[in-house]
Formats: sequence, C-alpha cells, structure tokens
Amino acid sequence: MPGAVIVHHHTRYKTYPGEVTGIVVFSCLIASVAGCIFGYDIGLTSGLTSTEPFLIKFFPTIYEERKKQVITNQYCKFDSQFLTMFCSSLFLSAMTAAFFAGGITRSFGRKWTLFTGGSAYVTGACLGGISFNFPMLLAGRLLVGAGVGLSIHASPLYISEVAPAQQRGMLNILFQLMITVGILTASMTNYLSSKIPGGWGWRVAVAFGAVPAGVIALGALAIPDSPTSLIQRGDTATARKTLAQIRGVGDVREEFDDLSTASQDAMAVESPWKELLFGGKYKPQLTFSILVPFFQQLTGINVIMFYAPVLFKTVGFKQNASLVSSVITGTVNVFSTFVAIMTADKVGRRALFLQGGTQMIISQILVGTFIGLQFGMSGTGAISEQYAMCIVLFVCVYVAGFAWSWGPMGWLIPSEIYPMAVRTQAMSVTVAVNMFFTAFIGQIFLTLLCHLRFGLFYFFGAWVLLMTLFIAMLLPETKNVPVDEMAHVWKKHWFWRKFVVDTSDARSAEMRKRIALEMS
Repeated sequence: MPGAVIVHHHTRYKTYPGEVTGIVVFSCLIASVAGCIFGYDIGLTSGLTSTEPFLIKFFPTIYEERKKQVITNQYCKFDSQFLTMFCSSLFLSAMTAAFFAGGITRSFGRKWTLFTGGSAYVTGACLGGISFNFPMLLAGRLLVGAGVGLSIHASPLYISEVAPAQQRGMLNILFQLMITVGILTASMTNYLSSKIPGGWGWRVAVAFGAVPAGVIALGALAIPDSPTSLIQRGDTATARKTLAQIRGVGDVREEFDDLSTASQDAMAVESPWKELLFGGKYKPQLTFSILVPFFQQLTGINVIMFYAPVLFKTVGFKQNASLVSSVITGTVNVFSTFVAIMTADKVGRRALFLQGGTQMIISQILVGTFIGLQFGMSGTGAISEQYAMCIVLFVCVYVAGFAWSWGPMGWLIPSEIYPMAVRTQAMSVTVAVNMFFTAFIGQIFLTLLCHLRFGLFYFFGAWVLLMTLFIAMLLPETKNVPVDEMAHVWKKHWFWRKFVVDTSDARSAEMRKRIALEMS
C-alpha cells in the first residue's frame, strides 16, 4: 500500500564493529531450545488427545463416551471441553509464569531465567511421565507450563540482545526453527511410542520433553548473560568484557556507551508497568506487543498443530495415516523456516509477513473448499484418496507460508522493538497474550469446527486477511536496526510518529559524554 511506507530508504543506522562469533552462535542455539520445548508440547498435546491408553488411564469416562457415540457428522467428533481444558492448562500456566518472568529477567538476568525455566520443565516432564493418577499428571503439566512461560520469555530477548543488528533476524528465527523441530519431534515420538506394546508408550512421549529442557538448564550455565542485562543490574565491568567477547573485537566503546545510555534512561523510569500501559509514550510498542501474538494465534496454525491427528482423522484418515500426515506437515514446517532464516535480514520482515500472509489466505480458502465439497454442511460422507491428498497438499502450503511469516516474525518483531526501559514488561505482555490465545483457540476449536464446519477455514482466512492489511499499513521495517536505536523507526513512520515523544539529542549527547568520562 503506497501510504504505508514506513522508513525512508536513505535512513542509515549505526553499525558497530564485530561479527557473528562462535560464542554468539552457541549462546543463541542454547537459548533457542526454549522454542523446542514449546513446540514439543504443542505436538505432544495433539498426540495425547488421540491416544487410547492415555485416555483409558486418565479420562476413562471420555473414552467410554467416545466409543459409544455413533456420529456420522464428520465435523462433530471428539468434542470434550474437559479434555481440551486439560490440554489448555499448560498454556494458562505459561501465561501466569510470563508475568513473573518479567521481574525475574530484570532482577536476575536472562540466562538464569532460562535455567529456572528449563529446570521447572525437566521436573514437570519427569513427573508427568511417571504419573499414576490425574493430580500427578496435572501437577506435572502445570510445572511444564511454568517452564515454557519462563523460557520463551527470556529466549527471544536474550537472542535479540546478544546478536549483532545485521544478523539479529537470522539468529532470532532459530527460536521459531526450534519450535518447528519440537513439533516434528513430538509427532514422531507420538507415532513411535504408539508402537510400544503394553500401552505405556505415552509415558515415553511425555517424559522425553525433559531432554531439550535439560539442554536449556545445563546450557544456561555455560553461556554469558547479555551485556544489556548485566548493565541493567549494575555489573558494567562484566558487561564490557562480555560485549568484547561476543563481538570478537577489542574496541566496543561506542556500542557499550550506547547501551549504558539506554540503561540510564531505563533506570529513570520509576514504574515500567505504569509507563508501558498508561504512559502513552510507548503506544506503538504496546500495540504490537498485544496484537502480534493475538494475530499469530488467529492465523489458525494451532488448529493444525494442536489437533492435526484429530483433524485428519475427522476428515477421513485412519489412525496411523493421521499421525503420518502430522509428521509430513511438521517436516514442511521445519524446512520452510529456513527460508525465513536466510531472508529475514535481506528482504526484511514486512516482505515475509505480506507474502506469507497471502499464501496462507489462498491455501485456507482452498482447504475449506475441498472439505466443503466433500462433506457439505451435513458433514456426512467419506473422503476419497484424491481429496485427501489435496487437503494435505494445501495444508502443507499453508504451513510453509506460516513458517516463514507469522511463525518467526511473530516472535522476532516483539523481541526487537521494545526500549530497555519497558523491555521485560512488554515481553511479559507478548508471552501472556500468546499463551492465553493459544489456550483459548485450543479450547474452542472443536466447538467451532462442529458449528462452522468447513467455514472454520474461511473464518481464519478472514483473520489472516485483516492481519496482513494491519502489517502492510502499520509495521515499520526493522531489519538491520540496532535494538536500542529502534525509537528512530517509530519517529519516521507516517502513523506512529504522532505518538512518539522525541527526546532531546542534546540530552543524549551530554549523557554519553558523562558516561564516557565516568568509564575512563
């Protein structure tokens, strides 16, 4: 849209000396594994809800009711609000943990938040794997949720603060890549564990999540905290040393001074939550911290990933075929994310959002149409092999579009646009909104499918159209912009500049001089 040009093309932002060092790659990989445990739980949930031994053990009434039901309507199978509430409990727990994560990351640092989250997940996964009654299972799931909430709060922040500006997109998208790896791993684990004789394979699937969580907890002990976090907590000597280490150069004075200036501005804010929510100064950032995760869930992706086996089984696939189809879509999700990794810092965030959104709209319309032509409004009939292949094909096209647009960009954009003064609080809002609507969509999906039928895909397609227009009009391009210079992007935007309070350049220059004198 012509009126939505965000940043003047001649704008040049600071470039600091340094390169992508080995310690940066290692640290970002460790932090990104937080995405793996999040994705693993999305994929694991879809398998558990269709695993008979698990249902017999913990939800026998639901299992018996399901066996007794004789429903010919393909849209209205497997609707149990209690079972979906159990699935949603993890994400509600993660939402609650996200609010505490802001204070933890601010007071103790990003790396120790990752350690705490990984440790909580390990405990919860092991407890779930050995559960012999429902209270144990639920306690384990709530612990796992707390681990997810803490980890995915700290991970994108850590990566954005450690990565050089020119490679921030590529490195931050490792988080989304790990989400896709987690989903695929869960699908494969569900499939393989279902082959274990004796009906206890689900225990292996539940407990296996402790492996990536253990990598986070142990890896967090081996990585440095971000220089930004160290400066915020007053450890400037370690911050300077760490910055030189991760940039691979001896002279990091300019970047360190800019980080220190931003930290001084942040410390001048007495109540970050009040400033973020009611101050009016951060309206652009608050808008995106709420709407980006909200829209990400209304793409309909969790309809596919949460309930892929149930969905494919509902439209006529057999049990094993539905699990195999989930593995296929998971594989597409993983490999398509590499497109975002390779292009986010070249073509920019907006281009990926707009192309991926268009692809998702088209594929959702086609999936809905194919299902509608086969089952109509009554939901009766059997799916043919040709239709089944068409549905899987366009679901994969949809997943690919998400994997290089709203998937990675939905986490990258919030992590890089916040000023230091409200960064941890704004990330808490982002994670909490994401987790709430993950739980909400998961809770109402089966009911929506029963009532909207094939129109459900048109429903989500309409939302993707709306959010694509939102991006086209209101999202600034943030590629290659240092995190602590992001305020300039909003000042140049045709819409957001009216909400941004410009700080005096003279004040900033004076503060830099004062800090330089103090450090010399």
